[in-house]
Amino acid sequence: MAKTPRDWMRQAIDLAIENVRSQRGGPFGALIVKDGQLVASGVNLVTVNNDPTAHAEVVAIRNACLALANFQLTGCELYTSCEPCPMCLGAIYWARPERFYFACSREDARACGFDDALIYDELGRPPEERTIGGISLMREDGLAAFDEWRRNPAKVTY
Repeated sequence: MAKTPRDWMRQAIDLAIENVRSQRGGPFGALIVKDGQLVASGVNLVTVNNDPTAHAEVVAIRNACLALANFQLTGCELYTSCEPCPMCLGAIYWARPERFYFACSREDARACGFDDALIYDELGRPPEERTIGGISLMREDGLAAFDEWRRNPAKVTY
């Protein structure tokens, strides 16, 4: 019998719960599904790996891309136990799955101590006005890499 979106979401939620119980990381789990089959999963490993980018969605995307030998998740769906943070949302858009489903909202996460509001607010500000200031440096020199890219006949666009 084929799994429904609710079945996949239940599995993502169960991953999140088990991740907390095992004391490996935060209360987040994610799955990548293609053609009704599980491709990969991920849980939050931020503290266990000392990696602030090891959110469940990013871990699942990395694992799925390896499993599919492709940097894009065309035809895939992502199921995650919580609304993706800005970083994960960016990763989702770069990976290009067909859609994503989430259980809890970012407000639910905030109530538990995971607050992304600052990052959402910062994205609308110019880099130099952000809490962690961004300073443009050596732009003209940096453009050389883009010039090389434009001239490279073997480039793989994404």
